[in-house]
Amino acid sequence: MSTFDHSGLIADINQSLAPFRKSQPDAMAGFGQLAKASITDGALSAKQKELIALAIGVTQRCSGCIGFHVKALHRLQATRAEIEEMLSVCVYMGGGPALMYAAEAMTAWEKMQPKA
Repeated sequence: MSTFDHSGLIADINQSLAPFRKSQPDAMAGFGQLAKASITDGALSAKQKELIALAIGVTQRCSGCIGFHVKALHRLQATRAEIEEMLSVCVYMGGGPALMYAAEAMTAWEKMQPKA
């Protein structure tokens, strides 16, 4: 079971990147534009694209990615069933290591639920 505090991890990453954003503003602005353009609704919805992004984070074993994309999926009103179905594809394609990060993603999903 994951012991990550994904909300804290996101905050730490953002804080750690602050000096980099200042020293490399063009590169970071370019990354931000790429992210925004990539997630914008098109033939696939923003939610579908965020599910893909989370799948990549899981299969690439990126805890920070899991945190950022779970947060976005909550904002986009993804369901637990959608997350679980996407994670089953991750496990199919990534085997045991993906299963470990799928467990982490489910823990993040539960812990990062918006307060009602």
